[in-house]
Amino acid sequence: MDNLKFPVITIGREYCAYGRTIAGMLSERLGIPYYDKDFVKKTVIESGFSEDEVNSEGESLSSLSLFIEHFLNGTAAYNSYDDIFNAQKHVIVDLAQKPCIIVGRCADFVLKEAGIKSLDVFLYAETDFKLERAAQLHPGVDDAHLKKIMKKQDELRRIYYKHYTGHDSYDFSNYDLCLNTGIIGVEKCADIIEEIVKGV
Repeated sequence: MDNLKFPVITIGREYCAYGRTIAGMLSERLGIPYYDKDFVKKTVIESGFSEDEVNSEGESLSSLSLFIEHFLNGTAAYNSYDDIFNAQKHVIVDLAQKPCIIVGRCADFVLKEAGIKSLDVFLYAETDFKLERAAQLHPGVDDAHLKKIMKKQDELRRIYYKHYTGHDSYDFSNYDLCLNTGIIGVEKCADIIEEIVKGV
């Protein structure tokens, strides 16, 4: 769609806060692509790493991984995170040359650094609301374990974001718009973002 006030949208999100769902809804409404899992194949081409490596390291970084990398002084065996991130940066900047929606991958920071204007959104919700989505993604897992999975995924994303941007992903001043998908509702969140992007 032409004449969008914000042709590029980045979406940061808590795990199971319906980030990918809202990105898909916006993609359909605005007629522009959204990139999430698509990143993997594009980063494989850019980086030379395998699809499995990019999948496993593409948006998560544990404290243990950072410790090992620091201890070994960034030797080749442990610097794949940085190589994959740098490849993803090139992919993000390339994708942002046209209207699109980019989910995760520190895209907000990467585009700011590249001087590319974007609407940066962060989606979050209460645990009880996210449990419903978690149960869909992990059928047969009880609530106690689902909460552990959500907490772990959010921790990995937070460490990853902090490592590569120097900022806390939960500092809402990093974003233009922060929405509680549980309180506002998934459909209404998409409505709000759509109106802002169109400049309505």
